[in-house]
Amino acid sequence: QVQLVESGGGLVQSGGSLTLKCTGSGLRFNYYAIGWFRQAPGKDREGVSSISNTDDTTEYSDSVRGRFTIFRDNANNAVYLQMNSLKPSDTGIYYCAAGQIVTMISRRYDYWGQGTQVTVSS
Repeated sequence: QVQLVESGGGLVQSGGSLTLKCTGSGLRFNYYAIGWFRQAPGKDREGVSSISNTDDTTEYSDSVRGRFTIFRDNANNAVYLQMNSLKPSDTGIYYCAAGQIVTMISRRYDYWGQGTQVTVSS
């Protein structure tokens, strides 16, 4: 049974930092690209970042580029999203997903985690 689990969310003040972690089990983790998505209340889910299975290709949305960094540790079946200079607009539930390619298109991902809440106060 494939399982992706997000952790590291929480409440942080504007300008602060958080690092999210996505761990996978039940799949050959190093075969999959991993994407991070978020959903704010009343809004559609949006792509935040994605990383290839070999860690050599990354993508970022315009809204987070330069503030967020995605990286992975295949030896421990983990992908991280380091988030700096957080803004209230970064608030939402953050999900990780496993898929075949690096993309911000959510329907291209095969497996999803349950999400972790990130709240940035002003």
